[in-house]
Amino acid sequence: MLLSQTLRLKDHPKGILYSLEEMFALAHAMEQEAARKYDELATAMQEQGLRDLSAVFANLAVAEREHVDSLNRWSLSRLGKPPDPSLVRWRAPDTFDAEATAEIKASRLITPYQALAMAVRNEERAFAFWSYMAASAKGPDIKSASEAMAREELGHVATLRRERRRAYHRERSRAKCQTGLQPAGGAESRVNARILELRLAAHLDGLTHRSSGAVGGRLLELREETLLMAEESAIVNLRAEFAELDAQALAEALADAYLTEAENAGDEERVDLLQRLAMKAIARLAWLQSMAD
Repeated sequence: MLLSQTLRLKDHPKGILYSLEEMFALAHAMEQEAARKYDELATAMQEQGLRDLSAVFANLAVAEREHVDSLNRWSLSRLGKPPDPSLVRWRAPDTFDAEATAEIKASRLITPYQALAMAVRNEERAFAFWSYMAASAKGPDIKSASEAMAREELGHVATLRRERRRAYHRERSRAKCQTGLQPAGGAESRVNARILELRLAAHLDGLTHRSSGAVGGRLLELREETLLMAEESAIVNLRAEFAELDAQALAEALADAYLTEAENAGDEERVDLLQRLAMKAIARLAWLQSMAD
């Protein structure tokens, strides 16, 4: 289920969508702005001589421009014309963290992992925004299109989280090579994802009892969905230490685990199941993170 209208963004949307033309115009403007900001970061990193980071942001800018092209094609298919910028009546909430962006531009110690972590958060906010728009849309066509945008952003989150994980392992391997450290011997203790999903459901139950109104209702929905996910997740195992995490950290560990398993699974049926679990887990994580914003 998509996020409810009570989802807390950095800034609430200034209005609601009344037509598909308006939705396409707003989505087009948001994707163009994201491409522009990633281009700025790529240039800033290039000027600092940080070529690896510059390449990360340049690739993100390319991906956003591909989203712009995709929106053009979608609008032409649905409406027979490209998005019209004049129909953007109000500014969407900024899905970019201004402080993090400024810090990246100023720092010479930023890593590709940290850069991708910021990009993940940006896409999660975009997912939250379109979920909010779907909940408040005037008309089924606008609701359906906004939900499609939310699902698209969720796919971007999954892709970026995979890239972030790869960057983390590259940086970790490089650090081990530089210091001569090797992983400690011995088998790593593991715990089944079903147990962790049930533990997360218990966390959500506690949060539900401390909340009220629509937020409490959404937490109850998440708890019920988590119990259903527990029944499908027994094919995955995680590090036993994750059992001690709080709700948000545990939700993130589960999302990453499903993505990792889906990436490495060979059986098509297993891949489909893991991808479904991953998308549900990412949506759940985005909502829990929004509560902390």
